[in-house]
Amino acid sequence: MYVAVKGGEQAIARSLELLAEARRGDTAVPELELAQIRGQLRLGVARVMQEGSLYDEELAALAIRQAAGDMLEAIFLLRAYRTTLPRFGYTLPLDTTAMRVRRRVSGTFKDIPGGQVLGPTYDYTQRLLDFDAAVAAEVAPADVPLPSDMPRVLDLLDAEALIERIEPGSDPEPVDLTREPLMFPADRATRLQNLSRGDEGFLLGMAYSTQRGYAESHPFAGEIRMGEVDVRICPEELGFAIEIGSIVLTECQMINQFHGGNGVPPQFTRGYGLTMGEGERKAMAMALVDRALRCDELAEPNHAPAQNQEFVLSHSDSVEASGFVQHLKLPHYVDFQAELSLLRTLAAQHATDAEEQPLSAAGGQRS
Repeated sequence: MYVAVKGGEQAIARSLELLAEARRGDTAVPELELAQIRGQLRLGVARVMQEGSLYDEELAALAIRQAAGDMLEAIFLLRAYRTTLPRFGYTLPLDTTAMRVRRRVSGTFKDIPGGQVLGPTYDYTQRLLDFDAAVAAEVAPADVPLPSDMPRVLDLLDAEALIERIEPGSDPEPVDLTREPLMFPADRATRLQNLSRGDEGFLLGMAYSTQRGYAESHPFAGEIRMGEVDVRICPEELGFAIEIGSIVLTECQMINQFHGGNGVPPQFTRGYGLTMGEGERKAMAMALVDRALRCDELAEPNHAPAQNQEFVLSHSDSVEASGFVQHLKLPHYVDFQAELSLLRTLAAQHATDAEEQPLSAAGGQRS
């Protein structure tokens, strides 16, 4: 047994050496610098930060390089590192209305206060491989600077009482899902925490299902905005809020139909999504799934997969999903031998019963 274990350790050590060699690639080619990954793979960096629950572009870039571009592995690395960090406190709620906007669009109104700001987006590209991509020229500043205050598009509907109103501070104090276990039924704040670091591909599939009739959903993109938001904390020793930096966020508010009832007038309802960095697709998917999960709150039929909060929330975490699937590669010798032994016993019993059955039938014919 000791020899086998020793042999296994040597094989694992050799495997790690091969992994390092494969990750580095051709040593004649310069190694990727973290600054290159941060600057040129910013969307991948944003996803790793979001699902890794840690806003740090440098560490996310390091995780991507170490994982050789495997985003799920990079997310796992960042999430694991995050558990080693001390926690000094909690920030105050972020004020996204004061966002310094880089991109801001609405699919519901053509003319909105502050205007449509296309910003950096693939929406208007032809999705063709560009074999002659040149270095982009420096973009000249706009003739007219963006207004510092861009009111929310949904405020237009709110002014007419045509969309549900959510008063600031009306929600209960959220639990910290990174320290508390997920319990069902989960309130909306807990669900949003779960969705914010959920796997983008899974949420995209769930969001797609709601648009194909599996949640009676007919959404409109009310507003999508991306930009910098200040982060503030309120230290106990000071007693007042101070700004400690800023981060890039993407926010999406979806508008969905609702017919009212139980004293509630006919009005639109909201779905909400928020991601770290540039994560427009993830924020949109999150908003669609958030709205689907509100079916019980809004007394709607609950029959679609995207409306089942236990199904969605329990299976959206890429770290847990990856771990459960990939653990099947690890040795299961004892478990398999136990099942193999049981199967052999059952097969032998089946063969014995098959041999005895014709004899019983023949005996019955003689009588």
